[in-house]
Amino acid sequence: MSLQRKKIQLEALTLDKHFDLVEKCRTGSSKAQYELYRLYSRSMFNVAVRILNDTGDAEDVLQESFIDAFDKLDGFRNESTFGGWLKRIVINNSINYLRARRVKFEDIDSHPEVDVEDEVFDEEEIVLRVNEVRAAIQQLADGYRTVLTLYLLEGYDHEEIAEILRISESTSRTQYIRAKKRLLELLKAK
Repeated sequence: MSLQRKKIQLEALTLDKHFDLVEKCRTGSSKAQYELYRLYSRSMFNVAVRILNDTGDAEDVLQESFIDAFDKLDGFRNESTFGGWLKRIVINNSINYLRARRVKFEDIDSHPEVDVEDEVFDEEEIVLRVNEVRAAIQQLADGYRTVLTLYLLEGYDHEEIAEILRISESTSRTQYIRAKKRLLELLKAK
């Protein structure tokens, strides 16, 4: 083994606690694949269900994502954790699934009357339990829910969301503001 490869493996070990399992998967170990699935399936399912809002669709995307990950494992360069890399696959597959369902993202240019700067909400007044918020998020339209989930729950910024969804940054911001406004309306109505 080359010195460069050993250095990469050492760096990967400090970055990803499941490095050994990933390496065993590269050699075709189904036991290691099962172990990675066991370790990550629940959290990845939660990511998919937050975007898709349907457990059956999320299960399908989860399975497809693990198959993709194991098929493309040679492309994983240990520049991030396996979990981070897998999460990106799950998000991309979820977005593609929504696109197949033809989710429409509203473009800010088609609604010139919307002034993003004027949208102000007193969010501190709203104190609700987590289950009520989850239920309200599930009621949002797919486009709103997707942007809100990627921004608030997954931690992506609008530039990244725009790239993932193939929309403009301003559309991402508008979708987020409208999603937040609609979410607040749903929560206040309870």
